[in-house]
This record gives sequence, structure tokens and C-alpha cells, in this order.
Amino acid sequence: MSKADPALFIGIDLGTSGCRAIAINKQGVSKASARFDYPDPQQQSPQHWWSATQNVLESLFSQIDPQKVKAIAVDGTSSTVLLCDNSGQPLTPALMYSDQSARQQAIFLQQHAPRDSIVLNATSSLAKALYLIEKYSISKPFHIVHQADWISGKLCQQFNFSDTNNVLKLGFDALNKTWPTWLLRLLTQLSIDHKSLPKVFTPAEIISDIHSAIAKEFSLPAKVKIIAGTTDSTAAFIASGANEVGQAVTSLGSSLVLKVVNDNPINDPAHGVYSQPYGEYWLVGGASNSGGAVLRHYFNDKQMPELTREIQPEINTGLNYYPLLKEGERFPISDANLPPRLTPTAKTDTLLFQGILEGIADIELAGYKLLKKLGAPYPKEVKTNGGGAINIKWQAIREQTLGTTVTKATHTEAAYGAALLAAKNNA
Repeated sequence: MSKADPALFIGIDLGTSGCRAIAINKQGVSKASARFDYPDPQQQSPQHWWSATQNVLESLFSQIDPQKVKAIAVDGTSSTVLLCDNSGQPLTPALMYSDQSARQQAIFLQQHAPRDSIVLNATSSLAKALYLIEKYSISKPFHIVHQADWISGKLCQQFNFSDTNNVLKLGFDALNKTWPTWLLRLLTQLSIDHKSLPKVFTPAEIISDIHSAIAKEFSLPAKVKIIAGTTDSTAAFIASGANEVGQAVTSLGSSLVLKVVNDNPINDPAHGVYSQPYGEYWLVGGASNSGGAVLRHYFNDKQMPELTREIQPEINTGLNYYPLLKEGERFPISDANLPPRLTPTAKTDTLLFQGILEGIADIELAGYKLLKKLGAPYPKEVKTNGGGAINIKWQAIREQTLGTTVTKATHTEAAYGAALLAAKNNA
């Protein structure tokens, strides 16, 4: 590496299927990357996340000089929550982003939170936190932390912070940048210490220096900055470069996530729609439980490229699937009991594969139509990231379905977006 280009910035992405890390220079050029897949994405624990993070950092630092690293930012799956103590020791298991266990807590919140709040369904961070407090009878002091919060916390040995995007589903008022009165009143009513709520940072804001023990473990400088991150889908949006009103990004990962840039926030918990601050604009969107995880349930990595060559995007199968792995949907239909629809049975694997691709595209269309109905612009362009972005025939199906330009984003990795946050105020 040249003396003129010494500084490196690292983004760590805790996704639905594994952990990725990317190191970039101050010009945004990727210098190294690493990936570690979880042994079983359906059975995740905080220790799995930390082991994966250690693996990707060790791999990354075998490619670059760790002494050149200036800052690290982390993104994680939205609304993946656990409770931990002051030292970061988990007091409960983690409830994943799509977990529906907190149905009773969601009903309770519907009686106490504003009607337009995004905490009103079972997958919200707040509903899950209340469920964990009750189920595990937590009485000692604790912190409510998201996946990105906990990993960032491990890096600096602090566990009392989060970012404006991760805390939205915990009830944070992003418009006024504060914890709302109704939430503080409710916590008092439930005898929950307000200190369990995190201090909220803006993405790209400096949280702390790295902890000395972690710096020593990875041979990093003592003054590496730990930077406030974001959710995985927002990091992927940042990576795409989309920054104009009407531009949209569809993330085709294990789940399907849609976001479009809008002037104003739009929240509609009845349909799983929420908004995240994005500079001077807002990202309006939602996340479906459909996506690549359904494809991987039926087909392996060898089969999918072979079946892609056989499908015919110009001839619709007419199967009209709603592909889900199990009962329950978040967006564009918010229904914890919505069943998968994968009938009639396809006559061949090729038809089944294409039928699922069409079904996910139909959900994408329904999502963008819903957002338009609620006041967001229908996309003038859809950039695509995630594993599904490489499938050109799926892109053709989606372009026909959506009736707008669909392209693969230049940078498709959420880790790249997290790295941009690490570099933003430190380059």
C-alpha cells in the first residue's frame, strides 16, 4: 500500500446467513474482504455472531495491515434483539428479526402505543424486549441491544448504545430524535428502568475507541474508532449509492427488503411500513419474510444456476405463489398467521424455481404499489443488491413485473455500506 493511501476503514455486516467484512480506503476502493457463513442460519446465538466476527477479521487482517485501520462500523439484521448485562453477558437468547414469539406483547402495545407506531407487531424490537423480560424474569440491570449493538459493544466493551436506524422498532422517535413520552411512561408503569434503553447515535458518529484487549487480539492500533452503524438493509442501501427521491433499492437476500427515498417519513404498522432517516431524506419501506431463504430450502447452490439457464422469463408460469418458509408475514401484508402459498404443485423443478422467482417479484410489486398508495414515489429506478442480484433472468422477471428499470447496484454488499459509514467522518 502506498504511503499516500494508508488509512483503511472496515465495515462488518451481520447478515441473515453469515458475517462479512470489507476494508476500503478513503476513496472507497475495496482493499480486502472476508466472509464466514453460520453453521445453521436458523439457530443463531450472540456467540455465533462473535465467533463469525472474529473469523472474518482474522481473514481480513491476513490480507491487509491491521495497523492501517482507522475505524470500524457494524450493521446487523433489523429487530434482532437480546438482553445483556453491563459486561455484555447475554441474559437471554437472541430473538431473530422474523421471530413471532411476542404476539401477546404486540397486542399489549396496541393498547398503549400510538396507532402509527412501528412497534405494534410481534417482530418489533420493543415487543420482543418485553417478551424476553417477562419470559426470563429479568430482575437485575440489563441493556436492550440489537445484533449490531452487541457486536459493536464487544469491540469497545460498552453495551449501552445503538443507532437511529436500529432503535426505530424499539420505539425511538427519529423525527424528534428522542425517546417518546408514551414509551417512558409505559416503562415506568412496567417497572422497567429507563437506563435499559440505549443511548442513540447517528450512523457514522464516533461511539468510542476500541477496547485495548480487542485491539491487542487483532494487532490493531489503540485509537481505532468504533463507529455507529445501522441495519443490514440500510447499509446495503448506502452501498448502492442511491440518494435521490424516487430511487429505490431491493435487497434480495435471505429475506426481501424494499426501500425508496422520500422527502418525508411514512409509517403504517398495519402493513409493516416504516421510515428511517437518510441524511436530509427518509428511506420508506418494509421487509418481507419471503426471499432467498425459500429458494435455498428447495434448491442448492449447484441447482440454482442450472435451473436459471432453463427458465423462460417471457412466459409466466401462472402458478401465483406466495413463497414463505413458514406461517407469518411482515410486509406488504402484516399477518402473523399468513400461510405460505406454494400450490398448485409445479410439474418440474424448473417450473417450481421460476414460480418462486415470480412469486417474490409479485410481492416486490405489491410492496412498491403499497408504498405509492401511502404517499411515497413509485420507483423510477430499482437498484438490486444481495445474492439474488446476480441472477439476470430473475432481473428480467422483475423488470417485467415492476414496469420500471431494474439494475444491479455497483456495490451490493451491506458490509461496503458499513465501511462507508466508518470512513465518513474519519477519512
